[in-house]
Amino acid sequence: ALCGDEGGEERGAYAWWPSGPRGAARSALHVVDFALVAVPGVSAPEAGTDLVWKYAGERGIPKLIVVTMLNKEHSKFDTVMKELMDHFSKRIFPFLLPMNAGPGFNQIADVLRRKMLTYRTDGSGKYEEGDLPDEWQDKVDQLHEELIEYIAESDDSLLKKFFDQGSLSEDELRDGLHDAIQNGTVIPLVCSAADANVGVTRIMDLLAKYYPSPADRTSVEARKPGMEEAVEISTTDSDPASILVFKTVSEPHVGELSFFRVYSGSVRNGMDLKNTTRQSSERLGQIFVMNGKNRKDVGQLCAGDIGAVVKLKNTHTGDTLCDSRLNVELRKVEFPTPSIHEAVVTKSKGDEEKIATGLATLHEEDPTFVYRVDPELKQTIISGQGGLQLEIVVERLKRKFNVEVSLVEPRVPFRETIKSQGSSKYRHKKQSGGAGQFAEVWMRVEHLERGRGVEFKNSLTGQNVDRVFVPSVEKGVNAACEEGILAGYLVVDLEANFYDGKQHPVDSKDIAFQIAGKGAFREAFMAAKPCLLEPISEVEVKVPEQFMGDVMGDIS
Repeated sequence: ALCGDEGGEERGAYAWWPSGPRGAARSALHVVDFALVAVPGVSAPEAGTDLVWKYAGERGIPKLIVVTMLNKEHSKFDTVMKELMDHFSKRIFPFLLPMNAGPGFNQIADVLRRKMLTYRTDGSGKYEEGDLPDEWQDKVDQLHEELIEYIAESDDSLLKKFFDQGSLSEDELRDGLHDAIQNGTVIPLVCSAADANVGVTRIMDLLAKYYPSPADRTSVEARKPGMEEAVEISTTDSDPASILVFKTVSEPHVGELSFFRVYSGSVRNGMDLKNTTRQSSERLGQIFVMNGKNRKDVGQLCAGDIGAVVKLKNTHTGDTLCDSRLNVELRKVEFPTPSIHEAVVTKSKGDEEKIATGLATLHEEDPTFVYRVDPELKQTIISGQGGLQLEIVVERLKRKFNVEVSLVEPRVPFRETIKSQGSSKYRHKKQSGGAGQFAEVWMRVEHLERGRGVEFKNSLTGQNVDRVFVPSVEKGVNAACEEGILAGYLVVDLEANFYDGKQHPVDSKDIAFQIAGKGAFREAFMAAKPCLLEPISEVEVKVPEQFMGDVMGDIS
Protein backbone atom coordinates (compact mmCIF):
# COMPACT_ATOMS: atom_id res chain seq x y z
CA ALA A 1 0.00 0.00 0.00
CA LEU A 2 2.85 2.37 -0.75
CA CYS A 3 2.64 5.20 -3.25
CA GLY A 4 4.65 4.05 -6.24
CA ASP A 5 5.36 6.25 -9.24
CA GLU A 6 5.48 4.27 -12.44
CA GLY A 7 6.41 5.56 -15.86
CA GLY A 8 5.73 3.85 -19.14
CA GLU A 9 6.08 4.68 -22.81
CA GLU A 10 3.10 4.13 -25.09
CA ARG A 11 2.77 5.26 -28.70
CA GLY A 12 5.27 8.10 -28.35
CA ALA A 13 3.81 9.37 -25.07
CA TYR A 14 5.31 9.08 -21.60
CA ALA A 15 2.94 8.72 -18.69
CA TRP A 16 3.56 8.96 -14.94
CA TRP A 17 1.26 7.15 -12.54
CA PRO A 18 1.62 8.41 -8.97
CA SER A 19 -0.81 6.17 -7.11
CA GLY A 20 -1.76 5.09 -3.64
CA PRO A 21 -4.45 4.89 -0.95
CA ARG A 22 -6.18 7.75 0.86
CA GLY A 23 -3.58 10.41 1.72
CA ALA A 24 -1.16 9.22 -0.95
CA ALA A 25 -3.98 9.38 -3.49
CA ARG A 26 -4.74 12.97 -2.48
CA SER A 27 -1.06 13.92 -2.94
CA ALA A 28 -0.90 12.18 -6.30
CA LEU A 29 -4.13 13.72 -7.59
CA HIS A 30 -2.81 17.16 -6.69
CA VAL A 31 -0.08 16.97 -9.34
CA VAL A 32 -1.59 14.90 -12.16
CA ASP A 33 -3.66 15.97 -15.17
CA PHE A 34 -6.32 13.25 -14.93
CA ALA A 35 -7.42 10.47 -12.58
CA LEU A 36 -7.73 6.76 -13.32
CA VAL A 37 -10.27 5.19 -10.97
CA ALA A 38 -9.99 1.39 -10.69
CA VAL A 39 -13.11 -0.50 -9.59
CA PRO A 40 -13.19 -4.30 -9.05
CA GLY A 41 -15.50 -6.04 -11.49
CA VAL A 42 -16.44 -8.64 -8.87
CA SER A 43 -17.91 -6.26 -6.28
CA ALA A 44 -19.66 -2.94 -5.84
CA PRO A 45 -17.74 0.35 -5.71
CA GLU A 46 -16.00 0.67 -2.36
CA ALA A 47 -15.53 3.52 0.14
CA GLY A 48 -12.13 4.28 -1.37
CA THR A 49 -13.81 4.89 -4.74
CA ASP A 50 -15.89 7.65 -3.17
CA LEU A 51 -12.77 9.31 -1.78
CA VAL A 52 -10.86 9.23 -5.08
CA TRP A 53 -13.92 10.57 -6.89
CA LYS A 54 -14.24 13.36 -4.34
CA TYR A 55 -10.54 14.30 -4.53
CA ALA A 56 -10.58 14.33 -8.34
CA GLY A 57 -13.73 16.48 -8.29
CA GLU A 58 -12.08 18.97 -5.94
CA ARG A 59 -9.14 19.22 -8.33
CA GLY A 60 -11.42 19.57 -11.37
CA ILE A 61 -9.50 16.95 -13.38
CA PRO A 62 -11.00 14.45 -15.88
CA LYS A 63 -11.56 10.84 -14.83
CA LEU A 64 -11.28 7.44 -16.49
CA ILE A 65 -13.03 4.51 -14.80
CA VAL A 66 -11.43 1.09 -15.28
CA VAL A 67 -13.47 -1.95 -14.26
CA THR A 68 -10.82 -4.55 -13.47
CA MET A 69 -10.59 -8.27 -12.66
CA LEU A 70 -13.02 -9.26 -15.43
CA ASN A 71 -11.24 -12.57 -15.88
CA LYS A 72 -12.38 -13.70 -12.43
CA GLU A 73 -15.33 -15.89 -11.47
CA HIS A 74 -18.57 -14.02 -10.79
CA SER A 75 -17.45 -10.81 -12.52
CA LYS A 76 -20.44 -8.56 -13.23
CA PHE A 77 -19.56 -5.66 -15.51
CA ASP A 78 -23.12 -4.54 -16.27
CA THR A 79 -24.08 -4.48 -12.59
CA VAL A 80 -20.98 -2.51 -11.61
CA MET A 81 -21.53 -0.05 -14.47
CA LYS A 82 -25.13 0.58 -13.38
CA GLU A 83 -24.06 1.10 -9.76
CA LEU A 84 -21.38 3.56 -10.86
CA MET A 85 -23.86 5.52 -12.96
CA ASP A 86 -26.46 5.58 -10.17
CA HIS A 87 -23.94 6.51 -7.50
CA PHE A 88 -21.63 8.95 -9.28
CA SER A 89 -22.89 10.30 -12.60
CA LYS A 90 -25.14 9.56 -15.55
CA ARG A 91 -22.31 10.96 -17.68
CA ILE A 92 -20.36 7.72 -17.25
CA PHE A 93 -20.27 6.05 -20.66
CA PRO A 94 -18.87 2.62 -21.72
CA PHE A 95 -16.05 2.86 -24.28
CA LEU A 96 -14.86 -0.75 -23.96
CA LEU A 97 -17.25 -3.63 -23.17
CA PRO A 98 -16.24 -7.17 -22.12
CA MET A 99 -17.64 -9.76 -24.53
CA ASN A 100 -16.65 -12.92 -22.64
CA ALA A 101 -16.15 -11.82 -19.02
CA GLY A 102 -15.03 -14.53 -16.61
CA PRO A 103 -12.15 -17.03 -16.78
CA GLY A 104 -10.56 -16.79 -20.23
CA PHE A 105 -11.70 -13.20 -20.81
CA ASN A 106 -9.89 -11.80 -23.88
CA GLN A 107 -12.52 -10.20 -26.16
CA ILE A 108 -13.57 -6.54 -25.97
CA ALA A 109 -16.16 -4.58 -27.94
CA ASP A 110 -14.67 -1.17 -28.83
CA VAL A 111 -17.51 1.39 -29.00
CA LEU A 112 -15.33 4.12 -30.49
CA ARG A 113 -14.03 1.98 -33.37
CA ARG A 114 -17.10 -0.31 -33.56
CA LYS A 115 -14.75 -3.29 -33.70
CA MET A 116 -13.98 -6.42 -31.70
CA LEU A 117 -10.54 -6.58 -30.04
CA THR A 118 -9.25 -10.10 -29.44
CA TYR A 119 -6.27 -10.18 -27.09
CA ARG A 120 -3.59 -12.83 -27.13
CA THR A 121 -3.56 -15.16 -24.16
CA ASP A 122 0.23 -15.00 -23.71
CA GLY A 123 0.12 -11.80 -21.60
CA SER A 124 1.84 -9.71 -24.27
CA GLY A 125 -1.02 -7.21 -24.44
CA LYS A 126 -1.21 -7.49 -28.22
CA TYR A 127 -4.60 -7.79 -29.92
CA GLU A 128 -6.19 -8.28 -33.32
CA GLU A 129 -9.00 -6.06 -34.54
CA GLY A 130 -11.97 -7.65 -36.28
CA ASP A 131 -15.67 -7.29 -37.04
CA LEU A 132 -18.22 -7.57 -34.29
CA PRO A 133 -20.58 -10.58 -34.19
CA ASP A 134 -24.13 -9.79 -35.29
CA GLU A 135 -25.47 -10.05 -31.74
CA TRP A 136 -23.10 -7.25 -30.66
CA GLN A 137 -23.21 -4.99 -33.72
CA ASP A 138 -26.57 -3.30 -33.07
CA LYS A 139 -25.75 -2.63 -29.40
CA VAL A 140 -22.35 -1.12 -30.22
CA ASP A 141 -23.76 0.96 -33.11
CA GLN A 142 -26.41 2.42 -30.80
CA LEU A 143 -23.80 3.24 -28.14
CA HIS A 144 -21.57 4.81 -30.80
CA GLU A 145 -24.38 7.16 -31.86
CA GLU A 146 -25.08 8.08 -28.22
CA LEU A 147 -21.40 8.83 -27.76
CA ILE A 148 -21.35 11.16 -30.75
CA GLU A 149 -24.34 13.02 -29.27
CA TYR A 150 -22.40 13.47 -26.03
CA ILE A 151 -19.37 14.75 -27.93
CA ALA A 152 -21.45 17.03 -30.15
CA GLU A 153 -22.78 18.86 -27.09
CA SER A 154 -19.54 20.83 -27.18
CA ASP A 155 -19.00 20.79 -30.99
CA ASP A 156 -21.91 21.51 -33.34
CA SER A 157 -19.77 20.99 -36.46
CA LEU A 158 -19.24 17.36 -35.53
CA LEU A 159 -22.96 16.81 -35.12
CA LYS A 160 -23.62 18.28 -38.59
CA LYS A 161 -20.90 16.10 -40.12
CA PHE A 162 -22.39 13.03 -38.45
CA PHE A 163 -25.84 13.72 -39.92
CA ASP A 164 -24.32 14.38 -43.37
CA GLN A 165 -22.02 11.31 -43.44
CA GLY A 166 -23.93 8.92 -41.21
CA SER A 167 -20.76 8.18 -39.18
CA LEU A 168 -17.52 9.71 -37.94
CA SER A 169 -14.04 8.22 -37.88
CA GLU A 170 -12.02 8.06 -34.69
CA ASP A 171 -9.71 10.79 -35.99
CA GLU A 172 -12.67 13.08 -36.71
CA LEU A 173 -13.89 12.54 -33.15
CA ARG A 174 -10.50 13.22 -31.54
CA ASP A 175 -10.72 16.96 -30.82
CA GLY A 176 -14.36 16.84 -29.80
CA LEU A 177 -13.82 13.85 -27.56
CA HIS A 178 -10.78 15.48 -25.95
CA ASP A 179 -12.89 18.55 -25.10
CA ALA A 180 -15.83 16.46 -23.88
CA ILE A 181 -13.57 14.48 -21.52
CA GLN A 182 -11.82 17.63 -20.33
CA ASN A 183 -15.04 19.45 -19.39
CA GLY A 184 -16.76 16.36 -17.94
CA THR A 185 -19.46 16.05 -20.61
CA VAL A 186 -18.54 12.36 -20.80
CA ILE A 187 -16.68 10.15 -18.32
CA PRO A 188 -15.26 7.10 -20.15
CA LEU A 189 -15.61 3.66 -18.61
CA VAL A 190 -13.43 0.79 -19.85
CA CYS A 191 -12.78 -2.84 -18.97
CA SER A 192 -9.63 -4.85 -18.31
CA ALA A 193 -7.95 -7.85 -16.73
CA ALA A 194 -4.66 -6.30 -15.69
CA ASP A 195 -2.96 -9.51 -14.55
CA ALA A 196 -3.59 -11.04 -17.99
CA ASN A 197 -2.72 -7.78 -19.80
CA VAL A 198 -6.12 -7.65 -21.46
CA GLY A 199 -7.44 -4.20 -22.35
CA VAL A 200 -4.39 -2.32 -21.08
CA THR A 201 -2.85 -1.34 -24.44
CA ARG A 202 -6.14 0.06 -25.76
CA ILE A 203 -6.67 1.95 -22.49
CA MET A 204 -3.20 3.49 -22.84
CA ASP A 205 -4.06 4.42 -26.43
CA LEU A 206 -7.23 6.20 -25.26
CA LEU A 207 -5.30 8.08 -22.59
CA ALA A 208 -2.57 9.18 -25.00
CA LYS A 209 -5.07 10.42 -27.60
CA TYR A 210 -7.93 11.94 -25.64
CA TYR A 211 -6.82 12.86 -22.13
CA PRO A 212 -5.02 16.07 -21.16
CA SER A 213 -1.24 16.21 -21.03
CA PRO A 214 1.11 18.77 -19.48
CA ALA A 215 1.35 20.39 -22.91
CA ASP A 216 -2.32 21.42 -22.59
CA ARG A 217 -1.52 23.50 -19.52
CA THR A 218 -0.25 26.99 -20.33
CA SER A 219 -0.25 28.43 -16.81
CA VAL A 220 -0.63 27.45 -13.18
CA GLU A 221 -1.94 29.34 -10.17
CA ALA A 222 0.53 30.39 -7.48
CA ARG A 223 0.98 33.19 -4.95
CA LYS A 224 3.72 35.40 -3.67
CA PRO A 225 5.12 34.17 -0.30
CA GLY A 226 3.22 35.72 2.59
CA MET A 227 0.44 37.02 0.34
CA GLU A 228 -3.01 35.60 -0.41
CA GLU A 229 -3.46 37.15 -3.85
CA ALA A 230 -3.17 34.57 -6.64
CA VAL A 231 -0.84 35.02 -9.60
CA GLU A 232 -0.57 33.03 -12.82
CA ILE A 233 2.83 31.73 -13.94
CA SER A 234 3.67 30.42 -17.40
CA THR A 235 4.48 26.70 -17.67
CA THR A 236 6.81 26.39 -20.64
CA ASP A 237 10.27 24.82 -20.60
CA SER A 238 11.87 28.24 -21.18
CA ASP A 239 10.34 29.87 -18.09
CA PRO A 240 12.11 30.08 -14.70
CA ALA A 241 11.91 26.74 -12.87
CA SER A 242 9.28 25.87 -10.26
CA ILE A 243 8.58 22.47 -8.69
CA LEU A 244 6.21 21.18 -6.01
CA VAL A 245 7.22 18.35 -3.67
CA PHE A 246 4.14 16.17 -3.26
CA LYS A 247 5.54 13.13 -1.47
CA THR A 248 8.51 12.10 0.66
CA VAL A 249 9.75 8.53 1.09
CA SER A 250 12.54 7.29 3.36
CA GLU A 251 14.59 4.45 1.87
CA PRO A 252 17.35 2.42 3.55
CA HIS A 253 20.90 3.36 2.47
CA VAL A 254 19.49 6.26 0.43
CA GLY A 255 17.74 8.60 2.85
CA GLU A 256 14.76 10.75 2.01
CA LEU A 257 13.52 10.62 -1.56
CA SER A 258 11.39 13.64 -2.50
CA PHE A 259 8.88 13.22 -5.33
CA PHE A 260 8.08 16.38 -7.27
CA ARG A 261 6.37 17.76 -10.35
CA VAL A 262 8.03 20.36 -12.53
CA TYR A 263 5.47 23.08 -13.25
CA SER A 264 7.64 25.49 -15.20
CA GLY A 265 11.11 25.63 -16.71
CA SER A 266 13.53 22.74 -16.25
CA VAL A 267 15.63 21.39 -13.38
CA ARG A 268 18.93 19.54 -13.44
CA ASN A 269 21.42 17.87 -11.10
CA GLY A 270 23.22 20.35 -8.86
CA MET A 271 20.81 23.22 -9.53
CA ASP A 272 20.33 25.83 -6.78
CA LEU A 273 16.69 26.67 -6.00
CA LYS A 274 14.90 28.65 -3.32
CA ASN A 275 12.43 26.98 -0.97
CA THR A 276 9.81 29.73 -0.92
CA THR A 277 7.69 27.83 1.65
CA ARG A 278 10.47 27.93 4.27
CA GLN A 279 12.54 30.80 2.89
CA SER A 280 15.69 28.69 2.60
CA SER A 281 17.97 27.55 -0.19
CA GLU A 282 18.29 24.04 -1.65
CA ARG A 283 20.71 22.40 -4.04
CA LEU A 284 19.28 19.51 -6.03
CA GLY A 285 21.16 16.23 -5.91
CA GLN A 286 20.66 13.38 -8.35
CA ILE A 287 17.37 13.59 -10.25
CA PHE A 288 15.57 10.35 -11.05
CA VAL A 289 12.56 9.08 -12.92
CA MET A 290 10.90 6.31 -10.90
CA ASN A 291 9.50 3.02 -12.15
CA GLY A 292 8.11 1.37 -9.06
CA LYS A 293 11.14 1.05 -6.78
CA ASN A 294 13.61 1.27 -9.66
CA ARG A 295 15.33 4.61 -10.22
CA LYS A 296 16.69 5.92 -13.50
CA ASP A 297 19.15 8.81 -13.32
CA VAL A 298 18.03 11.37 -15.93
CA GLY A 299 20.00 14.47 -14.96
CA GLN A 300 17.29 16.89 -16.12
CA LEU A 301 13.49 17.17 -16.17
CA CYS A 302 11.25 19.71 -17.91
CA ALA A 303 7.82 21.28 -17.34
CA GLY A 304 5.17 18.61 -16.80
CA ASP A 305 7.63 15.89 -15.77
CA ILE A 306 7.41 14.02 -12.48
CA GLY A 307 10.60 12.84 -10.82
CA ALA A 308 12.42 12.37 -7.53
CA VAL A 309 15.51 13.80 -5.89
CA VAL A 310 17.50 12.56 -2.90
CA LYS A 311 18.66 14.23 0.33
CA LEU A 312 17.10 17.67 0.27
CA LYS A 313 18.26 19.31 3.50
CA ASN A 314 15.19 21.29 4.57
CA THR A 315 12.32 20.50 2.20
CA HIS A 316 9.15 18.64 3.10
CA THR A 317 5.93 17.48 1.45
CA GLY A 318 3.98 20.46 0.12
CA ASP A 319 7.00 22.76 -0.27
CA THR A 320 7.70 24.83 -3.39
CA LEU A 321 11.20 25.12 -4.86
CA CYS A 322 11.75 27.67 -7.58
CA ASP A 323 14.20 29.89 -9.37
CA SER A 324 14.99 32.97 -7.27
CA ARG A 325 13.80 35.14 -10.17
CA LEU A 326 10.32 33.67 -9.85
CA ASN A 327 9.79 33.70 -6.05
CA VAL A 328 6.30 32.16 -5.90
CA GLU A 329 4.62 29.48 -3.82
CA LEU A 330 2.55 26.84 -5.61
CA ARG A 331 -0.72 25.63 -4.18
CA LYS A 332 -0.14 23.10 -1.39
CA VAL A 333 -1.73 19.69 -1.02
CA GLU A 334 -4.63 20.00 1.44
CA PHE A 335 -4.82 16.93 3.64
CA PRO A 336 -7.98 15.83 5.49
CA THR A 337 -8.25 15.86 9.27
CA PRO A 338 -7.60 12.40 10.81
CA SER A 339 -10.79 10.63 11.83
CA ILE A 340 -9.60 7.61 13.83
CA HIS A 341 -7.22 7.41 16.79
CA GLU A 342 -5.34 4.56 18.49
CA ALA A 343 -2.77 4.34 21.28
CA VAL A 344 0.60 2.69 20.66
CA VAL A 345 1.90 0.14 23.16
CA THR A 346 5.46 -1.09 22.77
CA LYS A 347 6.15 -4.80 23.11
CA SER A 348 9.73 -4.27 24.32
CA LYS A 349 11.04 -1.83 26.90
CA GLY A 350 13.59 0.66 25.64
CA ASP A 351 12.03 1.03 22.16
CA GLU A 352 10.49 4.43 22.87
CA GLU A 353 13.19 6.37 21.01
CA LYS A 354 13.01 4.07 17.98
CA ILE A 355 9.22 4.42 17.95
CA ALA A 356 9.47 8.23 18.02
CA THR A 357 11.99 8.20 15.13
CA GLY A 358 9.86 5.78 13.12
CA LEU A 359 6.61 7.70 13.62
CA ALA A 360 8.30 10.97 12.64
CA THR A 361 9.59 9.38 9.43
CA LEU A 362 6.25 7.81 8.55
CA HIS A 363 4.46 11.12 9.11
CA GLU A 364 6.89 12.79 6.73
CA GLU A 365 6.03 10.15 4.12
CA ASP A 366 2.26 10.42 4.67
CA PRO A 367 1.06 13.70 6.24
CA THR A 368 -2.49 12.32 6.63
CA PHE A 369 -1.02 10.17 9.41
CA VAL A 370 -0.18 12.15 12.56
CA TYR A 371 1.06 11.26 16.03
CA ARG A 372 1.43 12.97 19.39
CA VAL A 373 2.39 12.18 22.95
CA ASP A 374 -0.61 13.00 25.15
CA PRO A 375 0.69 14.28 28.50
CA GLU A 376 -2.72 13.88 30.13
CA LEU A 377 -3.32 10.29 29.04
CA LYS A 378 0.41 9.44 29.16
CA GLN A 379 0.04 7.61 25.84
CA THR A 380 1.41 7.96 22.31
CA ILE A 381 -1.63 8.52 20.08
CA ILE A 382 -1.52 7.87 16.33
CA SER A 383 -4.29 9.17 14.07
CA GLY A 384 -5.27 8.49 10.48
CA GLN A 385 -8.06 8.21 7.93
CA GLY A 386 -9.03 4.64 8.81
CA GLY A 387 -8.09 1.45 10.60
CA LEU A 388 -6.26 0.04 7.56
CA GLN A 389 -3.94 3.04 7.42
CA LEU A 390 -2.96 2.59 11.09
CA GLU A 391 -2.39 -1.13 10.58
CA ILE A 392 -0.04 -0.26 7.72
CA VAL A 393 1.85 2.11 10.06
CA VAL A 394 2.34 -0.73 12.57
CA GLU A 395 3.54 -3.07 9.83
CA ARG A 396 5.99 -0.50 8.49
CA LEU A 397 7.35 0.25 11.98
CA LYS A 398 8.23 -3.43 12.25
CA ARG A 399 9.60 -3.79 8.72
CA LYS A 400 11.56 -0.55 8.43
CA PHE A 401 12.54 0.20 12.04
CA ASN A 402 12.47 -3.25 13.66
CA VAL A 403 10.00 -2.09 16.31
CA GLU A 404 7.00 -4.17 17.31
CA VAL A 405 3.99 -2.34 18.73
CA SER A 406 0.34 -3.09 19.27
CA LEU A 407 -2.65 -0.77 19.06
CA VAL A 408 -5.15 -0.28 21.89
CA GLU A 409 -8.02 2.09 22.42
CA PRO A 410 -6.84 5.41 23.87
CA ARG A 411 -7.86 6.09 27.43
CA VAL A 412 -10.99 8.20 27.66
CA PRO A 413 -10.13 11.80 28.61
CA PHE A 414 -12.85 12.27 31.23
CA ARG A 415 -13.21 15.57 33.06
CA GLU A 416 -14.14 16.23 36.70
CA THR A 417 -16.52 18.95 37.90
CA ILE A 418 -19.14 19.71 40.55
CA LYS A 419 -22.92 20.05 40.53
CA SER A 420 -23.44 22.42 43.47
CA GLN A 421 -21.57 24.52 46.06
CA GLY A 422 -19.12 23.40 48.72
CA SER A 423 -16.82 24.94 51.29
CA SER A 424 -13.95 23.92 53.53
CA LYS A 425 -11.52 25.18 56.17
CA TYR A 426 -8.19 23.44 55.82
CA ARG A 427 -5.23 23.86 58.18
CA HIS A 428 -1.72 22.75 57.30
CA LYS A 429 0.65 22.59 60.28
CA LYS A 430 4.05 20.98 60.38
CA GLN A 431 6.53 21.02 63.26
CA SER A 432 9.80 19.14 62.65
CA GLY A 433 12.08 20.61 65.27
CA GLY A 434 13.39 23.28 62.90
CA ALA A 435 11.49 25.86 60.90
CA GLY A 436 7.82 24.89 60.87
CA GLN A 437 5.03 25.32 58.34
CA PHE A 438 1.63 26.82 59.01
CA ALA A 439 -1.24 27.93 56.79
CA GLU A 440 -5.02 27.88 57.05
CA VAL A 441 -7.22 28.39 53.97
CA TRP A 442 -10.97 28.89 53.91
CA MET A 443 -12.43 28.21 50.47
CA ARG A 444 -15.76 28.04 48.66
CA VAL A 445 -16.36 26.38 45.27
CA GLU A 446 -19.35 26.64 42.97
CA HIS A 447 -20.37 25.29 39.57
CA LEU A 448 -19.85 27.30 36.38
CA GLU A 449 -21.49 26.82 32.99
CA ARG A 450 -19.84 24.37 30.61
CA GLY A 451 -16.76 25.66 28.86
CA ARG A 452 -15.77 28.29 31.46
CA GLY A 453 -12.85 26.28 32.84
CA VAL A 454 -11.48 26.92 36.34
CA GLU A 455 -11.67 30.46 37.69
CA PHE A 456 -9.81 31.46 40.86
CA LYS A 457 -10.56 34.55 42.89
CA ASN A 458 -9.99 35.86 46.38
CA SER A 459 -12.41 37.88 48.48
CA LEU A 460 -10.19 38.35 51.48
CA THR A 461 -11.06 41.11 53.97
CA GLY A 462 -9.15 42.27 56.99
CA GLN A 463 -5.59 41.26 57.84
CA ASN A 464 -5.99 37.54 58.69
CA VAL A 465 -3.93 36.53 55.64
CA ASP A 466 -1.21 38.54 53.97
CA ARG A 467 -2.11 39.12 50.28
CA VAL A 468 1.36 37.91 49.28
CA PHE A 469 0.10 34.34 49.86
CA VAL A 470 -2.80 34.59 47.37
CA PRO A 471 -0.65 33.37 44.41
CA SER A 472 0.55 30.46 46.60
CA VAL A 473 -3.04 29.35 47.21
CA GLU A 474 -3.79 29.69 43.50
CA LYS A 475 -0.81 27.44 42.68
CA GLY A 476 -2.20 24.81 45.06
CA VAL A 477 -5.64 24.99 43.42
CA ASN A 478 -4.16 24.70 39.92
CA ALA A 479 -2.07 21.69 40.96
CA ALA A 480 -5.15 19.94 42.36
CA CYS A 481 -7.10 20.66 39.15
CA GLU A 482 -4.34 19.17 36.99
CA GLU A 483 -4.00 16.06 39.17
CA GLY A 484 -7.75 15.51 39.51
CA ILE A 485 -9.72 14.69 42.65
CA LEU A 486 -12.03 11.79 41.84
CA ALA A 487 -10.06 9.68 39.34
CA GLY A 488 -7.04 11.65 38.18
CA TYR A 489 -8.70 13.69 35.38
CA LEU A 490 -8.62 17.44 34.76
CA VAL A 491 -11.04 19.54 36.79
CA VAL A 492 -13.16 22.01 34.79
CA ASP A 493 -15.99 24.52 35.01
CA LEU A 494 -15.97 25.78 38.58
CA GLU A 495 -15.02 28.85 40.60
CA ALA A 496 -12.70 28.57 43.60
CA ASN A 497 -13.00 31.49 46.05
CA PHE A 498 -10.29 32.00 48.71
CA TYR A 499 -12.28 34.09 51.18
CA ASP A 500 -10.42 33.84 54.51
CA GLY A 501 -7.77 32.01 56.50
CA LYS A 502 -5.06 32.32 59.10
CA GLN A 503 -1.30 32.68 59.13
CA HIS A 504 1.63 32.45 61.59
CA PRO A 505 4.11 35.32 61.88
CA VAL A 506 7.09 32.93 61.58
CA ASP A 507 5.99 29.59 60.08
CA SER A 508 3.72 30.80 57.25
CA LYS A 509 5.43 30.64 53.85
CA ASP A 510 4.77 29.97 50.17
CA ILE A 511 4.92 26.17 50.28
CA ALA A 512 2.65 26.04 53.33
CA PHE A 513 -0.10 28.03 51.57
CA GLN A 514 0.31 25.95 48.40
CA ILE A 515 -0.31 22.79 50.43
CA ALA A 516 -3.20 24.37 52.34
CA GLY A 517 -4.76 25.74 49.14
CA LYS A 518 -4.60 22.32 47.53
CA GLY A 519 -6.11 20.62 50.57
CA ALA A 520 -8.87 23.21 50.97
CA PHE A 521 -9.81 22.87 47.32
CA ARG A 522 -9.98 19.08 47.50
CA GLU A 523 -12.27 19.13 50.56
CA ALA A 524 -14.54 21.82 49.10
CA PHE A 525 -14.69 19.93 45.77
CA MET A 526 -15.78 16.69 47.47
CA ALA A 527 -18.49 18.58 49.38
CA ALA A 528 -20.02 20.02 46.17
CA LYS A 529 -21.49 16.84 44.57
CA PRO A 530 -18.53 15.97 42.31
CA CYS A 531 -19.08 14.08 39.04
CA LEU A 532 -17.29 12.85 35.92
CA LEU A 533 -17.92 14.32 32.47
CA GLU A 534 -17.71 12.13 29.36
CA PRO A 535 -16.39 13.59 26.09
CA ILE A 536 -18.95 14.32 23.37
CA SER A 537 -17.90 14.19 19.71
CA GLU A 538 -19.67 15.49 16.63
CA VAL A 539 -19.60 12.76 14.00
CA GLU A 540 -20.47 13.07 10.33
CA VAL A 541 -21.53 9.78 8.73
CA LYS A 542 -21.83 9.35 4.97
CA VAL A 543 -23.44 6.13 3.68
CA PRO A 544 -25.09 4.99 0.45
CA GLU A 545 -28.81 5.69 0.47
CA GLN A 546 -29.77 2.03 0.35
CA PHE A 547 -27.99 1.41 3.68
CA MET A 548 -29.34 4.46 5.48
CA GLY A 549 -31.93 2.55 7.51
CA ASP A 550 -29.45 -0.07 8.73
CA VAL A 551 -26.88 2.53 9.74
CA MET A 552 -29.45 4.70 11.53
CA GLY A 553 -30.52 1.61 13.44
CA ASP A 554 -26.93 0.90 14.50
CA ILE A 555 -26.37 4.49 15.63
CA SER A 556 -29.62 4.76 17.58
